[in-house]
Amino acid sequence: MILEELYIYPIKSTHRVTQIRAEVKPWGLAGDRRWMIVDDEANFLTQRTIPHMSLIQAVPQPGEKVMLSAFGQESIFVDVPGETAPILQVSIWRDSVFARVASDQVNMWLSTFLGRTVRLVHMYDTNSRLTDPTYAKPGTTISFVDGYPLLCTTKASLLDLNRKLSSPIPMGRFRPNVVVSGDRPFGEDSWKRIQIGGIIFSVVKPCTRCTITTVDQDTALRGKEPLRTLSSFRKRDGKVYFGENLVPESTGVIQRGDCVEVLEFD
Repeated sequence: MILEELYIYPIKSTHRVTQIRAEVKPWGLAGDRRWMIVDDEANFLTQRTIPHMSLIQAVPQPGEKVMLSAFGQESIFVDVPGETAPILQVSIWRDSVFARVASDQVNMWLSTFLGRTVRLVHMYDTNSRLTDPTYAKPGTTISFVDGYPLLCTTKASLLDLNRKLSSPIPMGRFRPNVVVSGDRPFGEDSWKRIQIGGIIFSVVKPCTRCTITTVDQDTALRGKEPLRTLSSFRKRDGKVYFGENLVPESTGVIQRGDCVEVLEFD
């Protein structure tokens, strides 16, 4: 099998950024979801409620800085907030995390585009948020992801799904970090440990899918697919699954074209 595609999302729930290579940190890929947009009550915001967040491009710059762009607005550079920046206690799912707030200029830019008062925050402490120890090793750290350091999907599973859809969808709907080719459809269901290049990952939990998969990432239009069709053959205990959550067992670099090997099956 081959690592076919590689993505990060510098700001949670904004547009994907294609990578040729990426550094694997204990909490995920370098630069992935270190930033998050919150509302005026410091609660996290996503495409679940604001689909046009998908139209925000956050191009990574050195040191977790980003360049923001969106239709109808001039691009703006976002520097990492310094030690004197305001610290905000933000909520993401069941977690409460301290994060530093971006500049007023950046927050105004985002608020104007999204049509509501928002703030952009940066996770400055890489050890401040832990994943669910029910599935991952206790002490596993994460950034502003929904639950686990990385998400893996496969080309074969998407092809199988697309055969069942009246209009095929791209892999971007599932917002993966790593996309693998060369396995059978949904072969990833049986993976327990895999190696990508020289890095070993634990395959800890299937990924439950939400309404973000129904948002066209290039237009922000929402439909009923692929959730409706996935529900017909990938539903278990009331939840729909596509892809696998990964936890790195070591750090290093992975790149497109790396060999992917299953070390253990479930």
